[in-house]
Amino acid sequence: MLIGCSFPSKEEVKLKQYIVEGQQLYQTHCSNCHQINGNGLGKVYPPLNPSDYMENNLEKVLCIMRNGMKEEILVNGEVYNQLMPGVSSLTDLEVAEIATYIYNSWGNEKGLIGVNEVNVIMKACQ
Repeated sequence: MLIGCSFPSKEEVKLKQYIVEGQQLYQTHCSNCHQINGNGLGKVYPPLNPSDYMENNLEKVLCIMRNGMKEEILVNGEVYNQLMPGVSSLTDLEVAEIATYIYNSWGNEKGLIGVNEVNVIMKACQ
C-alpha cells in the first residue's frame, strides 16, 4: 500500500486526455490560421489567446468549428470579416476535445467540455 500518494480522479484523467487529443486536433485543423500559440494572424484571423469572443460565446464557437462562419465578428475590439471554413468531418467528441484544449490553454481554465454537452449544442447549431 502506498502512503501519501493520491491518484487523479476519473474526471481529471478525462480532462487531461481531452486536452492532449484536442491539442493534436487543434494543430491539424486550427493552428494554420489561429497559430500554435492562439495569437491569430494579424487582422486576418482572430486570436484565441486571449479572446473575449471565445469567452462569451462557447456555443457559437463550437458550432463554428464544424459549420464555419461567414459573418463579421468583433474580437478584443477588432473587426474580423474573413471566411472561416468549418471542419464538417469533426465528430462531437473531436469538437469537445478541441474545445477543452482551447478553453484550458493560454490562461483559460474552463475545465472539461464533455461530449454530451457538445452533442446538445451541435444539435442546436443553425
